[in-house]
Amino acid sequence: MSVRKLKPITPGQRFRVVNGFDAITTDKPEKSLLAPLKKSGGRNSQGKMTMRHRGGGHKRRYRIIDFKRDKQGVEATVVSIQYDPNRTAFIALVEYKDGEKRYVVAQNGLQVGQTIMSGSGAAPEIGNALPLSEIPLGTIVSCIELRPGQGAIMARSAGTFAQLMAKDGKFVTMKLPSGETRMVLASCLATIGAVSNSDHQLLVSGKAGRSRWLGRRPRTRPVAMNPVDHPMGGGEGRASGGHPRSKNGIPAKGFRTRSKTKDTNRYIIERRKK
Repeated sequence: MSVRKLKPITPGQRFRVVNGFDAITTDKPEKSLLAPLKKSGGRNSQGKMTMRHRGGGHKRRYRIIDFKRDKQGVEATVVSIQYDPNRTAFIALVEYKDGEKRYVVAQNGLQVGQTIMSGSGAAPEIGNALPLSEIPLGTIVSCIELRPGQGAIMARSAGTFAQLMAKDGKFVTMKLPSGETRMVLASCLATIGAVSNSDHQLLVSGKAGRSRWLGRRPRTRPVAMNPVDHPMGGGEGRASGGHPRSKNGIPAKGFRTRSKTKDTNRYIIERRKK
């Protein structure tokens, strides 16, 4: 994987850094695995704006991703590595021996023609999904379930990974991308290897227009607002805005919003770093 710095032939391209897309092997998605994607513009079912700074953006079609990896014990061959506009990671089109095709999140180093498998008894090799109880200690994993059969919900974005630290009875201890150390049921599935497109963090948009292509609308700084619009607004001259907080008054930058009585707190061994 690599990134490209564009020549400054326009002001918007002067600082632009784009993905080299070396790992991508085709730009034609599998039609049978596409679904329509409706935009909400940040509005709820009543038409009220519940999420600010959303709207517009290029039209997309959703790629149906197999996060559950529930076709177990059947080998699949990687047909292609593709770009997915709905996520930062690349995706892999795999074809099983019975002819069924599915999309999975591609791991770093996954190659076209490689064979992958999921389920108990699979080898701990890149792209294979197997229960945490069968993965060797210290292994780098991604796309981790939190409940058996739920499907992968942790470490799914570009370049992320978790590490298997210890095993104890029916639980394993994981070091998550956030820095949090927590216990996860050993029967949960995880995929071997870090998620692809680790260079995503090096990209530079170069211009405000690219944010609009991605569906992000302009954001006004809270300190530039009036007191009626935001807790950090108002004041004579250029006021600092006081303690950083959200539009609803919830403190930001270090304030912990997780409930102290949450049932799953007992599984967290070490909180993420501030």
